[in-house]
Amino acid sequence: MVKGYKNTPIGRIPADWEVVRFGDVAQIIMGQAPPSSTYNKEGNGLPFLQGKAEFKEIYPSPSIYCSKPIKIAETNDILLSVRAPVGDVNITPFRCCIGRGLAAVRAKKGKLYYLFLFYYLKLNGKKFENLSSGSTFKAIKKEDIENFFISLPSLPEQKKIAEILSTVDKAIQKVDEAIVKAERLKKGLMQELLTKGIGHKEFKDTEIGRIPKEWEVVRLGKVLEICQYGLSVPLKEKGKYPIIRMDEIVNGYVIPHITKYTDIDEETFRKFRLEKGDVLFNRTNSYELVGRTGIFLLDGDYVFASYLIRLRPKHDVLHSHFLTFYLIFSQDKLRQLATKAVHQANINATNLKNFKIPLPPLPEQQKIAEILSAVDKKLELERKRKEKLERIKKGLMNDLLTGRRRVKT
Repeated sequence: MVKGYKNTPIGRIPADWEVVRFGDVAQIIMGQAPPSSTYNKEGNGLPFLQGKAEFKEIYPSPSIYCSKPIKIAETNDILLSVRAPVGDVNITPFRCCIGRGLAAVRAKKGKLYYLFLFYYLKLNGKKFENLSSGSTFKAIKKEDIENFFISLPSLPEQKKIAEILSTVDKAIQKVDEAIVKAERLKKGLMQELLTKGIGHKEFKDTEIGRIPKEWEVVRLGKVLEICQYGLSVPLKEKGKYPIIRMDEIVNGYVIPHITKYTDIDEETFRKFRLEKGDVLFNRTNSYELVGRTGIFLLDGDYVFASYLIRLRPKHDVLHSHFLTFYLIFSQDKLRQLATKAVHQANINATNLKNFKIPLPPLPEQQKIAEILSAVDKKLELERKRKEKLERIKKGLMNDLLTGRRRVKT
């Protein structure tokens, strides 16, 4: 391995790396849409991939097939989006037909390792946007991709870099699997605990479904101390009081990643100051997001914005965590209360207060909340682990794929 670095037209790289034209080390196959008469959903032919949906974390199952494909991507070709958005990257997991929004990039054996190419394009793919053109939408031509210059280490070093990065990816995949498992567990526990409770043998039919005989059914408003709309005030990048909006409600909790502030007088602040155990309900948003709910448990002085409703339970009869979990569990029912408008839906405070909920004895509510909170803690731990691994991966990509950090081959 030669020590030292050299300056090149594409930047400073290790002295023993090359700058090569992309078309000299990879074959570019531009996608082409076959006749629509050849499409089917019965699995006749090859899976047909054609754009944005192909760039999710988890590769989608094929939904459309093509019986007479024109342009084909082979397994382990690198897919590059060539029409808006330009530069997204994925690995082809199966032989498939590709449409006009995609190009298959096939590494030439002996020159370029496909996994190194994948990570290199993950880091640099968006640079293709600078080469794209078009007034209606951005697109890039085959010759522009072929004439793109990349920095290239030796084949053994390419493979070692790809091995390191794929090891981190496998660790991220394992964490993703743990998150999915915990989410399934939580969903099942919510269904069981919020409808059947703990240890009950006798049940009764009610207007909200079958519940334990000892439980009551109450209107939500009957067990609330406060049901209050939030502040409608100018928001600022800096100010005296951080203000909670819908974006700060994540996975059932209010998070402290505040981006907006407000300056209000002391009387208004006292009226809208959040207390631990307050439950925030998103009353106005898109139909999919209306009803998002989170419990406030933060230290410090916070207020809340106008599209939220603050629910403060009567703590001698209703547990805040139990209420939060039940409202999350009841998202589909709550959306039925929404008034729809163009691109928005709204659930007003009156309808929310009339919403009926089960009311177990307070000690049982607390036990249910403790069980579900324990799963939430597990989920939070796994999500933080994933964030850490993604930071590590990002740092390694920046170091290894530019040669700032070298590997032993």
